Amino acid sequence: MADSVPVRCPTCRRENAFTPPTFPCACGAPLTMPVLRGGVPVEILHRTWQASWVEVRCEVCGRQDEWPAPESGCACGTVVRVPVAPAPPLPPPNFPSPGTGRQPSRPVPPAATDDPPRAILRPAFRPVTIRTARDCVTAAEQYLKWLGYADVARTQERTASGVDLRGTGVVAQVDPTTRATELREIECVWLNGLNDSALAVFFSLAGYARDARARADELRLPLFVMDLTGTPQPVNDSADELIKYGADGR
Repeated sequence: MADSVPVRCPTCRRENAFTPPTFPCACGAPLTMPVLRGGVPVEILHRTWQASWVEVRCEVCGRQDEWPAPESGCACGTVVRVPVAPAPPLPPPNFPSPGTGRQPSRPVPPAATDDPPRAILRPAFRPVTIRTARDCVTAAEQYLKWLGYADVARTQERTASGVDLRGTGVVAQVDPTTRATELREIECVWLNGLNDSALAVFFSLAGYARDARARADELRLPLFVMDLTGTPQPVNDSADELIKYGADGR
């Protein structure tokens, strides 16, 4: 997971720890937002679509795309947009000097190994903008399908267990409330996954209580937090692994 960076609230001057979000690039590599250390966060007073996206280049494949701008909330209620480092310019092509007759150098392919990487290559995820609680479930459903759980679907009626989505090999719960997800909800969805011999996954709009996060790490249960653009962001190592390897790697 990415290292956290300090972000000072411009309203109350409290310094908060912020973990930059990580998204899956189209090449399959995890792309962590390059937060600008020492940058000045900007309070969000009015949201615009254009200001909610930033251009970031993948260090693995060189692809430059627009991604949701990282945001951080403070206990005082202030929400700020955290600045990211600008994408570095592409290096110039390695053309031969005039008259030398030398050809441009070609990259050397990596040496073959006995254990090749199993990262899944997939197209970029198309987010579902979140306006209602139902949109949260829709975004989680589409994200799980993007990860390889093609038959995942909503449960006909949400049971007391709180499971919202089921598919072959996966169960998921979505918490669209504005409070941090609690320990009991993590353990309930994990038990449902255990009962179905399936992977349990949790999506939360407001994040997780500290003990809930710690318990999920112990259970190796992938946690995601949703932003209003509808792009789930991994919260723990298990979520990073799920993004990297997809349904086939679990």
